[in-house]
Amino acid sequence: MEKIDNLKNDHYYMVKALIQARKAFDCDEVPIGAIIVNKAGKIIARAYNQVEKKESQLAHAELQVLAKATKKMKQWRLNDLTIYVTLQPCVMCMGALILSRIERIVYAANSPLFGCDLDKHEWFGIYKDSLPMIEFQENVESIELLKNFFIKQRRIKNDSSSSFR
Repeated sequence: MEKIDNLKNDHYYMVKALIQARKAFDCDEVPIGAIIVNKAGKIIARAYNQVEKKESQLAHAELQVLAKATKKMKQWRLNDLTIYVTLQPCVMCMGALILSRIERIVYAANSPLFGCDLDKHEWFGIYKDSLPMIEFQENVESIELLKNFFIKQRRIKNDSSSSFR
């Protein structure tokens, strides 16, 4: 019964992260959203990708939500918390999640280009014992939102390049 409840809860929170991803999509950002939830099921923080708006590679959804959770909790150690993110975290974000002591990472879509696979990284060294539990929960809506964003971006790029011919 517990596994079923976890899947039900995971789906619920992933939908909440997807709402954040849609906000990013509406702002012409890569549609990635993230939320952080405590053991009681309360959403501590929400954020979405803002790389273009903030003109910073540090404005990934995961880093934005970590900053908000840290500020709200008034501590940087985020033990016993779960992050739900709509795309597999990159190496930079995974490093920040591990250093933040996040207990569990649930993501909705694989990122074959930039996604961090902990099994392939030896540089986590001393953090090996405190690595978070990572779970992949495929979410078709999240994958479709990402696909639609990149189709839209290619169309815009093709339209603007054809006007210069």
